[in-house]
Amino acid sequence: MLPPNNRDDACRPPAPRSPLAMTAHPIAVEEYRPEQEPYYHPVGDEVALFEAAAAGHIPLLLKGPTGCGKTRFVEHMAWRLHRPLVTVSCHDDLTASDLVGRYLVKGGEVVWVDGPLTRAVKVGAICYLDEIVEARKDTTVVIHPLADDRRYLTVEKTGQVHPAHPDFCLVISYNPGYQSALKELKVSTRQRFASLAFDYPAPAVEAAVVAHETGLDPARCDQLVRLAQMTRNLKEQGLEEGASTRLLVHCGRLMVAGIDPVRACETAIALTLTDDPEMVAAVAEMVAAVF
Repeated sequence: MLPPNNRDDACRPPAPRSPLAMTAHPIAVEEYRPEQEPYYHPVGDEVALFEAAAAGHIPLLLKGPTGCGKTRFVEHMAWRLHRPLVTVSCHDDLTASDLVGRYLVKGGEVVWVDGPLTRAVKVGAICYLDEIVEARKDTTVVIHPLADDRRYLTVEKTGQVHPAHPDFCLVISYNPGYQSALKELKVSTRQRFASLAFDYPAPAVEAAVVAHETGLDPARCDQLVRLAQMTRNLKEQGLEEGASTRLLVHCGRLMVAGIDPVRACETAIALTLTDDPEMVAAVAEMVAAVF
């Protein structure tokens, strides 16, 4: 609960673990408290590191390939720490106003509407900026005062400075495999964060994750993981990325629904990974070898 002199009914968080309504906003924003624990299988000491960083007001940078569990990890930690989670999917048209807020016309009046970052700062949420390198560099600088010992957000259009709630936590992520000279974090941004490196889990763990998420037979899960490892060996040899854990879950759910394994792999993996006919055929050969 916020101190009495700082309460704002529009931003007050609900009771722990109750769902929050989706918030209308001109960018892709998701704000909620998970009712049940989001399944996450730790592969190291990442849970303890996140808890320590959150307690010490240290912002976190998560880096790893697409579909390896970064977002699920943040959802799990929001549940574990009993904090609301505000997720923003970053893109190259993202502006500072999209994050901080803007004046809008409502009912014939011009009113100020907080952006997702401002709401998170006020209520003590975890603010997760997904694929931060997709945002423009002149946009990401708005998080700098929040990511160092100042821990405040300046709203230039209103002339207000909002100190971060003690529970506020800033988390950003990106996929190093997609980095280029035009899309990389500024040093001044990067060095404000502690970093956690993610990768696809060990085969046994990944198979257990697929089984939990899909209900698929463990033997089939092992086959899917073996197929994924084969596709990952083709990275930079025709494929930008191999099959992610997320794709294995999609494929497993198709199989559980009664789709033939080969057809499920074609739909959820081969045709998703590439449009190149030769590479699709190469992945199809792998599928035939595994199944």
